[in-house]
Amino acid sequence: MFVREAIITTILNEEDLMKKFLIIGLGNPGSKYAETRHNIGFKVVNEIASSKEATFDTLKLGAIASIKHRGKSIVLLKPNTFMNLSGKAIKFYMKQENITIENILVITDDLNLPFGTLRMKAKGTDGGHNGLKDTQITLNTPKYPRLRFGISDEFSNGRQVDYVLGEWNKEEQKDLPERLSTAAEMALSFTHAGLANTMNQFNGK
Repeated sequence: MFVREAIITTILNEEDLMKKFLIIGLGNPGSKYAETRHNIGFKVVNEIASSKEATFDTLKLGAIASIKHRGKSIVLLKPNTFMNLSGKAIKFYMKQENITIENILVITDDLNLPFGTLRMKAKGTDGGHNGLKDTQITLNTPKYPRLRFGISDEFSNGRQVDYVLGEWNKEEQKDLPERLSTAAEMALSFTHAGLANTMNQFNGK
């Protein structure tokens, strides 16, 4: 009797784990960075929170909002550790919320993709991105889902830092709302449709 109850409890616990997700938007805290290209991860999770009428609370290592979507419990995280220490906040909230690595999604900017291009992957290199680099080191693996938001590479030699920490131009600002909406939809799709289905439906759009 007790063995049967223990098995049922284990199955229920595993099902609960599968229903909980952590979506992380990478960026730098503070108003001076709010509209920079490097903070697109923050903007996407803000868009998700707004669509669910959720608000963020500033807690340990980041700003947190909790939402529900199609039976899934989702924690939205904006690390306040600055980009170079993003992994610290991610690891803390994975442990705090008991969320497996398969159920996290890291949203970041990508210089190697044209502006607004969205690409989800199950794993990959850090591509020279300091936030992804620290996440890989802290989690001790490059195998975690990520959503890359293209910011293009329209900068002259030696101006990369100025570019990623620069603000959107007028043309980008015009297209940004639609791109943010699609990115938010894509992130939520990851939680209910799964990684493969979401990649097939959205990648490159």
